[in-house]
Amino acid sequence: MPVQPYLFFDGRAEEAIEFYRKALGAEVEMLMRFKDSPEPPPPGMVPPGSENKVMHASFRIGNTVVMASDGGCSGKTNFQGFALSVSAADQGEAQRMFSALSDGGRVEMPLGKTFFSPCFGMVADRFGVMWMVIVEP
Repeated sequence: MPVQPYLFFDGRAEEAIEFYRKALGAEVEMLMRFKDSPEPPPPGMVPPGSENKVMHASFRIGNTVVMASDGGCSGKTNFQGFALSVSAADQGEAQRMFSALSDGGRVEMPLGKTFFSPCFGMVADRFGVMWMVIVEP
């Protein structure tokens, strides 16, 4: 039974997906806007002017499908209590991914050698999503 992350970007989903496409090579598998829904949303669910925002999207990073939405389109993303871990093939790839994810974000633990990995680091990207970049030993 697969478990897949579903991230709510509160109005910045399209920007986030494009960022992950460039930073991690994400491939968009599906993207539906609120205006394309076959049924109208319940009253009050979608703020006026949000018709072009992302109702649902799925994109693939490596072998993992990540789902995303603009949710309530409040512009107040709040990601807490979890991190996404991405494995790099080698230290060069880890550095490239870490640097890309750090652009506009905040380094929590610089990329470096640890007792459990030759290369590991933690960064919160520009949307507040925490990432752990690791090279498997």
